[in-house]
Amino acid sequence: MEGYPYRSSDWLPGARLEKPLSGGRLALISTAGLYLSRQEPFDLGFKGGDYSFRELPGNVEVQQLRISQRSSDFDRNGAEEDMNVVFPLDRFRELARRGDIASLNHRHFSFMGSITAPGSLISTSAPQVARMLRVDQVDAVFLAPV
Repeated sequence: MEGYPYRSSDWLPGARLEKPLSGGRLALISTAGLYLSRQEPFDLGFKGGDYSFRELPGNVEVQQLRISQRSSDFDRNGAEEDMNVVFPLDRFRELARRGDIASLNHRHFSFMGSITAPGSLISTSAPQVARMLRVDQVDAVFLAPV
């Protein structure tokens, strides 16, 4: 890790949650490089990392998801056994049924982790997803970093 070229960024505080989670709509974001078989996998050869994203429907069965992750340090064993390890949608469905959260969004998002050149992620794809979440009136996002 000593030789890893980390990029520093000035972190701005995120949005404040204005209502309790029991009254809010929630979306999930994973950096496991998840995609559906009908979608293009992430480009593992993209220099600096594929900064695109995949939209995942809210009614997806998590075991249908596939992993496209370029990091050789990413251990897929747990995720291949139970995809909720990297995308806990079933656990959040349980929270919604119990009333701990009001609802889940009709779509969620996946990015590929291990992006060593995040400029386009920061300037292009992350703001695009943020706009989509705003249009969907999502109140909170759960990030599952991998």
